[in-house]
Amino acid sequence: MIAKLSGLLDSVAQNFLILDVNGVGYQVFASPRTLSRVGQAGDPLSLLIDTNVREDAITLYGFADAAEQQWFRLLTSVQGVGAKAGMAILGVCPPDQLGFAIAAGDATSLRRADGVGPKLATRIVTELKDKAGKIDLSPQKGAVQAADVTQTASSAPDIDVANDAVSALVNLGYARTDAYAAVMQARQKANDNDGDNNGNSDDLQGLIRLALKELGS
Repeated sequence: MIAKLSGLLDSVAQNFLILDVNGVGYQVFASPRTLSRVGQAGDPLSLLIDTNVREDAITLYGFADAAEQQWFRLLTSVQGVGAKAGMAILGVCPPDQLGFAIAAGDATSLRRADGVGPKLATRIVTELKDKAGKIDLSPQKGAVQAADVTQTASSAPDIDVANDAVSALVNLGYARTDAYAAVMQARQKANDNDGDNNGNSDDLQGLIRLALKELGS
C-alpha cells in the first residue's frame, strides 16, 4: 500500500498529475485545491497518498495535507460518493470550510461540486454532521512542499477566529456541532449585513456574541 510519494513534478493535467519518483512516473489524481499548489514542472513535491485497488485498476489519490485526506475518506464513506465526487467537493469546499458547512447543514455549498445533486448533498450533510464536529479544523501543515503560501495565508486568520469562537462556546457547555453551526450562521448573517449586527464576524468577541444569539434564538 502506497501511503506517501516524494519526487519531482513532471506535469499537471485537469484532474491528475504525474509525479516522477526516481525515474518512475506515477499518475496521481488530486483535487483542484492540491493541483493549484504543486508548483511548476521540475519542482520537488511530496503528497500523502490513498491507494484504491480494484480488479481492473490501481488508482492513486494525492492530498496536500492530512486534513484533506481525512475529509476525502469521510466523504467517500457516504453511500453514493465515489472518489471523483469526493475530489470535486474538496475542490469547491476546502477542508477548512467543509467542516463548518456540514456542521451547519449547508448542503447548498456541496451542490456546487460536479456530480453532487440535492439528494446526495443532503445525505452527506446528514451522515457526516456529527463527525464534522469531532474534526480539528485548524490549519495544518501540508505534505505539499511547493505550496502556494499566499493562497493559504489569506484564509487562515478567518479560520483561526472561527475555531477560537467554537472552542469558547464548547467551554461554555455547548455541543461542538451546535457551536460550529452557530458560528457558521453568525458569520453568514454578519457578512450579509456588512458586519452591522451588534458584533463583528472578524473579531473573536464579536463573533462569539453573534453565535450566542444564534444559539439562543
